[in-house]
Amino acid sequence: MIRIEEAYKLVTGAVEPMDTEIIDIKDSLYRVLAEDIVSDVDMPPFDKSAMDGYACRQEDLDQALSVIETIPAGKAPEKEVGKGDCSEIMTGAPLPKGADCVIMVEHTEKDTNGKVIFTGKGTKANIAYQAEDVSKGDILIPAGTYIEPQHIAILAACGYAKPKVAVKPRVGIISTGDEIVEPSEQPGISKIRNSNAYQLLGQVQKCGAVANYIGIAKDDEQLTFDIISEALENNDVVMLTGGISMGQFDFIPEVFQKLGVNVLFQTLAVQPGKPTLFGKLGKKRIFGLPGNPVSAFNTFELLVKPYLRISMGSTSGWSIIKLPMGAPYSRKKSGRDSFVPVKIEQGKVYPKDYHGSAHIQALTTADGFIMIPLGITQIEEGASIDVRQI
Repeated sequence: MIRIEEAYKLVTGAVEPMDTEIIDIKDSLYRVLAEDIVSDVDMPPFDKSAMDGYACRQEDLDQALSVIETIPAGKAPEKEVGKGDCSEIMTGAPLPKGADCVIMVEHTEKDTNGKVIFTGKGTKANIAYQAEDVSKGDILIPAGTYIEPQHIAILAACGYAKPKVAVKPRVGIISTGDEIVEPSEQPGISKIRNSNAYQLLGQVQKCGAVANYIGIAKDDEQLTFDIISEALENNDVVMLTGGISMGQFDFIPEVFQKLGVNVLFQTLAVQPGKPTLFGKLGKKRIFGLPGNPVSAFNTFELLVKPYLRISMGSTSGWSIIKLPMGAPYSRKKSGRDSFVPVKIEQGKVYPKDYHGSAHIQALTTADGFIMIPLGITQIEEGASIDVRQI
């Protein structure tokens, strides 16, 4: 049995990098960049007005100003602003030569001759200067970034209509056990619906990978061997839930041995999530997750998610923030690292009402997990603690 930090090192040290491909920008959401995004222009590309108003010289604000032209956004100025002049200008339009400020239209009025009178007591420049945000050649998004909507705006602004991204890993998902039935079925006595597989489908898709649901492997060693063999042929990663413990029908480790899987670990000093397996078969990677839904969710977040992200070139594995406890937490047993679902409210962490590894309802409003380290039974209110966000 190994600690989670050692398991993480084994998993991330066994990452098989994915190839890259060129895609359309419209399909880039939740993909991982395989190239730096470099600006090919200054941003702004020219000095431009930050307001609707009048471009003029600050030294002339005490006199009536003659309007010499109107400059809408998208049109280049045609005249230079001289003494006593101003140009009517719209937000985003290029600043005309000679002007050093833009007075807001709300701070002006016109006299009987149509000249502009500044009615304010002073003004900012109200100019967005060339390259004040970005200079040509700046790296705006590094390779390895998980693309969110805000990144897509930068791709478009920099002309990356066809960005290079990592190929999505294909993840085959198998549930195990005669007690499992599909969600569409009414479970009979001793049966339960297959919540794990569909939870894991969502977790895989959220990572930006391709989730392939293979089905339920019944408690038959040969049938299990066949379904895992098929999954390995068509996927980069195979993930199973259940069948990893020490029960009579938990024969997944024996199946892996027949397949030639090199098992790097089989149990974790983690609660929930002790019966967790990781192995390699050539370039394929195999995860055996616990059968209880909270355990499966937790071990996916701790190990499978970092593997998938890093295989696509991401530089981030665990997403951890440090926050103070909003309430104390205690436990009786401290023989393993314990992961407890929590809610974040007003910058503080509050443990959820949590009854154990089958209590899936506790996750529906959880923001993350805190880890209570091995040997620790009490965390006091106000103590700073690591939160793994989900």
